[in-house]
Amino acid sequence: MSDAALWSALADPHRRAIVALLLERPRSVGEIVEACGLSQPSTSKHLKVLREAGLVRVRQDAQRRVYALDPAPIAALDAWLEPYRRLWNSRLDALGRRLDETSDDT
Repeated sequence: MSDAALWSALADPHRRAIVALLLERPRSVGEIVEACGLSQPSTSKHLKVLREAGLVRVRQDAQRRVYALDPAPIAALDAWLEPYRRLWNSRLDALGRRLDETSDDT
């Protein structure tokens, strides 16, 4: 799984909606189709992209395929984003301090 494949898979709003659904719990293809309002073929294509990017796993349950999130790639994305969160948090903290100073001067 490459970073580019992860970002590409998550670039599509339908796939992000599927990931959000799977965050709640594993779901069958039928449940995903119903929740997203997409056709079954379209949903299957999106699930294939997510599976190939390593974001979801699939297991067979009788006649149904059940999809679940794979937390490892999400953790890798979170780790990649951490320095940017720190940057923004420090900038927002500085802004907050400046606003506090300005309100104290009035």
